[in-house]
Amino acid sequence: MKLRRRARMVVLQALYEVDSVNHDPAAVLEQRMVVHPLPPKGAAFAQSLLNGVLAYRSQLDEMIQTYAPEWPLEQMSLIDRNILRIAIYEFAINGETPVKVAINEAVELAKIFGSDSSRRFINGVLGTLATQLALPRPSKALAQSKTKRL
Repeated sequence: MKLRRRARMVVLQALYEVDSVNHDPAAVLEQRMVVHPLPPKGAAFAQSLLNGVLAYRSQLDEMIQTYAPEWPLEQMSLIDRNILRIAIYEFAINGETPVKVAINEAVELAKIFGSDSSRRFINGVLGTLATQLALPRPSKALAQSKTKRL
């Protein structure tokens, strides 16, 4: 199995524990990596991913609510919610992971950890978000010139 996928699995498990029993994220990640050891590059990626998701959790949750409005966050499964957080962080905030890769990895995590419907749900939400992010936005100069005319 690919190193980054293994790291994402460890982060997903850590986020699940943090969400469900509110344990210290750093301690949880450390314990997860004892059970599922990662080489230094994988451990660094996992640490970065966990820190990023936690740092941007409120923005990630707002994006999830925007693109999955029929599913209130508190009613969404912890697994689905954290898979979405990881993927959105990777492609919409951090930007180091290509959109298609982040979506594919999220769907793979959903196959392993989610329910029967998780895969389709995750793919739908991320696909909609990716489409919206890809839409061309007017430049600031164009937006300012339109505002001045009004």
